Amino acid sequence: MYDDCSAMPTQAHSRLRPVSSPQNQQVKDLRKAFSKGDLTEDGHAAIESVRIIEEAIRSGLRFRTVFFSESGKARADRLLPQLGSYVETLLLPDEVFSSAVDTETPQGVAALVKLKSHEIEDLFRGAEPLVVVVSAVQDPGNLGTILRSAEAFEAVGVVLTEGTVSPLNPKCVRASAGSIFRLPVIQTKTRELLPILASKGLRILGTTSYKGTPLPQADCKGAIAICIGNEGAGLPKELLAKVNANIVIPHSSKVESLNAGVAASIVLYEAARQRAAK
Repeated sequence: MYDDCSAMPTQAHSRLRPVSSPQNQQVKDLRKAFSKGDLTEDGHAAIESVRIIEEAIRSGLRFRTVFFSESGKARADRLLPQLGSYVETLLLPDEVFSSAVDTETPQGVAALVKLKSHEIEDLFRGAEPLVVVVSAVQDPGNLGTILRSAEAFEAVGVVLTEGTVSPLNPKCVRASAGSIFRLPVIQTKTRELLPILASKGLRILGTTSYKGTPLPQADCKGAIAICIGNEGAGLPKELLAKVNANIVIPHSSKVESLNAGVAASIVLYEAARQRAAK
């Protein structure tokens, strides 16, 4: 007899294949993808938590493997009915699961998923695109916030140049709240990006904490690239030399500067407001 219904085996639980070894190849792939903030050799990303996995499902991503810990296996009843029968589902001892994931207090569910593939040309298929360019932003939480705001305020995509943290960093994925699954995110070098922006006729708007055009007076309409730089160093010289205007966000002099995620969100909101009112 089972003492309570949560301990009773369910149809979802019957799909779980027990794996006890931390040397299992699937577990090793999960651990490596999380620790490196990169794709597995066959092109899958590691994600974690019920909310993020449900965002991946909602975004139409294809799953390779879903991992549950012993203490988190009750979550299988919620998640597995949303996944196809082709998805491999593994049940790990708590200590093996914890050794493979990123968070200190895991929810007991993680997955390997195939992200959608995008090319830089995808950003210029519509009229008057708003592209976000992120250069040398190293904090993954800030990058995740930028991705989330870029989707919320209808940017066509985000381009990451050299020195920027990996968008697959677990903290970035969590902070993006699923936007990374839907928004085109392209990684390239500044010297390769600038000729493309010029050929597509985009005005380049820089962001700065110092002298520039106050945001309410800036023209954010039309085809534009909004550039967000490192909080300390700002935009690199190569990119700064090509900006058509620098935008500054007016704020209290008691605050030295806004972090990159907050600054990008404010600028993107103003851009969306102007473009909607056009």
